[in-house]
Amino acid sequence: MGFFDKIKAGLKKTRENISSQIHSMLHAFTKIDEALFEELEELLVMADVGVNTAGRICETLRNRVKERGVTDPNAIMGLLEEVVTEMIDGDNTLHLDTKPSVILVIGVNGVGKTTTIGKIASRLKSEGKSVILGAADTFRAAAIEQLEVWAGRAGVPIVKHAEGADPAAVVYDTISAAKARGCDVVICDTAGRLHNKKNLMDELAKISRTIDKVLPGCSKEVLLVLDATTGQNAVNQARVFQEAAGLTGIVLTKLDGTAKGGVVLAIREDLGLPVKFIGVGEQVDDLQPFDAKDFARALFERPEQP
Repeated sequence: MGFFDKIKAGLKKTRENISSQIHSMLHAFTKIDEALFEELEELLVMADVGVNTAGRICETLRNRVKERGVTDPNAIMGLLEEVVTEMIDGDNTLHLDTKPSVILVIGVNGVGKTTTIGKIASRLKSEGKSVILGAADTFRAAAIEQLEVWAGRAGVPIVKHAEGADPAAVVYDTISAAKARGCDVVICDTAGRLHNKKNLMDELAKISRTIDKVLPGCSKEVLLVLDATTGQNAVNQARVFQEAAGLTGIVLTKLDGTAKGGVVLAIREDLGLPVKFIGVGEQVDDLQPFDAKDFARALFERPEQP
């Protein structure tokens, strides 16, 4: 299965939720008027695009329809794809320019954080980079064990301490090991507890200070893993973590299992955060680099006729 086909298959439920309803709605109109835009906005909100984002999309569409003199409701779908592509486009690449570079991965339990780390490690290794993992989510023994399993699958080394150890000490030792072995990329798991934001902020700040001390000026990505099936809750989580951790990007998992893929638009528009990867399946290569054009095309493609 090709790159676009994977994304298209992964967005099947979201496409059926958004596109099918929009296509049906447009067929009911013979002209483009305010009633059409109001109904479109309502459908976008119901698809977890978010109230603010849906409003901005429709406002941009109104202007574009007016500028181009568009009168056929059937032309709206193409314009919608165009507007959404522009909205979610941005710098979606990982910046790993120093040796070693550091990726910190954050996320609450159950979002697929450990799996994501394993898949990113596999991807980077397949690109010829040497990778080392750090098990700095020391809050749960299970997190350390799960990361060990993924390190084995990806064929990369791992640095770990005992449960309850200082996460910053794990990061320090992982970076030290990376420097000694000449590794290109350090990927560290971190705890993503939300019940006490101050503790989370203090812990992440300490880890950041450790990185700056051991690797001043290094390339650093701080990626938040979110579960797409949680819809607008994912946006709220991202808002809290953005305040606490200075995020550089989002990894959105489980898109293939939800009709709420429209949340990508809300994350990009409301929080200004680029989506770096999307998870569209269980396999190692089902974590795909985010491409705005392909995403919008897969999202708004005309439903197949029965």
